Amino acid sequence: MSTVVRFAPSPTGLLHVGNARTAIVNYLFARKTGGQFLLRIDDTDTERSKQEYEDAIIDVLRWLGIKHDLFARQSERSPAHQAAADKLKAAGLLYPCYETAMELDRRRQRQIASGKPPVYDRAALKLTAEEREALEASGRRAHWRFKLSQTKVKWTDLIRGEVEIDTAHLSDPVLIREDGRFLYTLPSVVDDVDFNITHIIRGEDHVTNTAVQIEIFEALAGKGKAPAFAHHPLLIGAGGEALSKRLGSLSLAMLRDDGLEPMALASYLAKTGTSDPIAAFASMDELVAGFAMEKIARAPAHFDPAELTNLNAKLLHLLPYTAVAPRLEAAGVGGEAFWEAVKANLTRIADVTTLWPLVVGPVTPVIEDAGFAAAAAAVLPPEPFDETSWGVFTKAVQAATGRKGKDLFHPLRLALTGLEHGPELKKLLPLMGRTRALARLNGETA
Repeated sequence: MSTVVRFAPSPTGLLHVGNARTAIVNYLFARKTGGQFLLRIDDTDTERSKQEYEDAIIDVLRWLGIKHDLFARQSERSPAHQAAADKLKAAGLLYPCYETAMELDRRRQRQIASGKPPVYDRAALKLTAEEREALEASGRRAHWRFKLSQTKVKWTDLIRGEVEIDTAHLSDPVLIREDGRFLYTLPSVVDDVDFNITHIIRGEDHVTNTAVQIEIFEALAGKGKAPAFAHHPLLIGAGGEALSKRLGSLSLAMLRDDGLEPMALASYLAKTGTSDPIAAFASMDELVAGFAMEKIARAPAHFDPAELTNLNAKLLHLLPYTAVAPRLEAAGVGGEAFWEAVKANLTRIADVTTLWPLVVGPVTPVIEDAGFAAAAAAVLPPEPFDETSWGVFTKAVQAATGRKGKDLFHPLRLALTGLEHGPELKKLLPLMGRTRALARLNGETA
């Protein structure tokens, strides 16, 4: 059977870095195994789901390099969900309950006070038909719970290894609300069955829920018909602390708007929390080639914005001009020679706009020693300039002034660029030209 995985975000907000890591792992696994990637919009929460969020999710996944093979919306599959609910009711596995939220909360508090786990006591199963009719006549509307087997559910997790959950310690999950709307659990399983999902890869916060879903899978599709599961550790902060709400909710749209390269983020999320070193990759194909589920560690994965920024810079330093030319032109800067001169100094590609004036002006020079600058101007060689011209020039300045090392190079950089640090001057000098360089050495803004 061909591999089919799914990424199933809810369109109730923007996609954040935690979601994105799950999407990346699913996508790489699908491509590595020659399978398919289903993007399923889990929009059963009709009150909070918005079209603008769905559009944003699709757009930012495309930006990240994740292209789905299959697409579905849960809201369009209500008949299939209802048919599954009817099947479970007929099998006696879905039963009506009439407690209010307040009644359930009081019951939980009593259980906790008496030292018992706050697990639903299945009181609704003891109701007679007459009692149910009386409750409904009084205006109570039923919510529906799935009857768990109260046995141990076992599976071999592709990341965690052997997992065992005793469902006797779990409350029977509510699958249908009082108003008839489905909660997440049932539509998710039904759609996984109907789309022949072979592997469910998600965060380890779903481990307990997986035991419940396996029982629903087997109730609907038969014993042993549940997909394979893999639960990856969640992201934590750089120092091992829980990921702050600010970082945990950091949206991909925000990162994109901040100038992050998509392959920097993809590389980071693909490699953090694995046995591989974090490095910049130029394409998703390269990430696919190096992917293996066995490399994902059991320990939490770190998310460090500073490390991500550094990785972004490293990626830019590797990019050829052809990869960035359209964006440079859109920013009003250009030329392969300029790109090669400045790319080693970039953190974000938008930084090119702050470096472009170095070659076209205006730059206000910083002259620390007018006599030194005048001596340098006097020995500036004639054009044409190339990358050897800088060496010829600095040797002439050294001979004329007796300066060397930092005492020679630092005041020249300040005069020619107005900056303490920056791109290599041997590459910048031919681009700024003799006229502009001479004017700056003479203290003129040029």
